[in-house]
Amino acid sequence: MLFDALLKQAALRLQAAGSLSPRVDADVLLSHVTGRDRTWLYTWGDQRCPAWEHARFDALVAARAQGTPVAYLIGEREFWGLRLATSPDTLIPRPDTETLVAQALSRATASAGRLLDLGTGTGAIALAFASERPSWEVLGMDVRVEAVALAVRNAQSLAITNAAFCQSDWFSALSTDEKSVASFDMIVSNPPYIAADDPHLAQGDVRFEPRSALVAKADGMADLLHLVNAAQRYLAPSGWLLLEHGYTQADKVRMALSSAGYQNVESVCDLGGHERVTLGRLK
Repeated sequence: MLFDALLKQAALRLQAAGSLSPRVDADVLLSHVTGRDRTWLYTWGDQRCPAWEHARFDALVAARAQGTPVAYLIGEREFWGLRLATSPDTLIPRPDTETLVAQALSRATASAGRLLDLGTGTGAIALAFASERPSWEVLGMDVRVEAVALAVRNAQSLAITNAAFCQSDWFSALSTDEKSVASFDMIVSNPPYIAADDPHLAQGDVRFEPRSALVAKADGMADLLHLVNAAQRYLAPSGWLLLEHGYTQADKVRMALSSAGYQNVESVCDLGGHERVTLGRLK
């Protein structure tokens, strides 16, 4: 079958299965199978697709039609211009999280400093920040061993040397006795913040992502509130805490930060205009 016809057929199949971006999904999957970029596929669409590539593409389209995220099918996702390996052990990096990176960078004005990324997953936030601030020391931590291993692999493949990763249940791997050792100019996190009964958990890509990285107790607020209170012990004077959260949680996070004594508390909107990141500065 010709590439043009193959893509058209796949897009129609994915559209019928409920994909919100059927043609893009088909393009990305075929590009992955053939090793050709999307421009080539459009330019040479009148060429015949080899049988083995056709068969592999059909298998990926079938999996996508069942809902499996494209990022898991091809094993990678772009974030902040970085190509990151992905796996079902971690959340898929999303464009809205780039808002958190941008806000962290805008406040990282010192020539050097230390940033802690909690619940690092693929290492997306830590590596994006580290790539822009090579003189800063970046530490990413995650409770899942598989996530830490994946973040380390991403750092190595991107040749980012100022970011390290370790396993930790939030701050548990840090010493509270040696404040000078565990003192950070900035702490960032995209923690679990979805309520257990949220209907979105049964929709889209999140059906396939690790539930432990999505769901938090207390209607999704438990981990956010824990970080607001616990981060103060690990922040340097005037250090910043930046948290990603759900689009309806900004008021609660602002209130928690203000009640805990943080200053310069504000929320920032994501690409869709929703309040997605709330931040505050330690006195």
